[in-house]
Amino acid sequence: MSLTPFHVAVQVRDIAEARRFYGGVLGCSEGRSAPEWVDFNLYGHQFVCHLNPALGPDGRLGSHFNPVDGHGVPVPHCGVVLEPEAWRQLVERLRQQPIEWVIEPTTRFPGTPGEQSTLFILDPTGNALEFKSFRNIDAQLFAT
Repeated sequence: MSLTPFHVAVQVRDIAEARRFYGGVLGCSEGRSAPEWVDFNLYGHQFVCHLNPALGPDGRLGSHFNPVDGHGVPVPHCGVVLEPEAWRQLVERLRQQPIEWVIEPTTRFPGTPGEQSTLFILDPTGNALEFKSFRNIDAQLFAT
């Protein structure tokens, strides 16, 4: 399967804080930017943080939590499907950071075609991010 990069944009309360989180904590390289927005390379995808001054310096976005496999999954959320080794490396990196976990690294749907390793975190503004991995992405990503 050959996929093209996605583009997703989220709102943040502070651009410098977003740079520290996405660049420093997640290790994303920075692309173009302006005072009100900044592009990041999130595993080959264009992830853009747009400043929302109405949130204020302590503002937080809220999420609805949908029950899935015994966990409260935040909605909305976005993220990336990673190869197993890249997912393990990200888990190791995140365990060294002061992360706000929503769902710590776990295996969901064990023994089914949709079995996956997954984790959910929040950025400082409250944007929910999911990172998941399948043993065989091509066979499992859209398995029924």
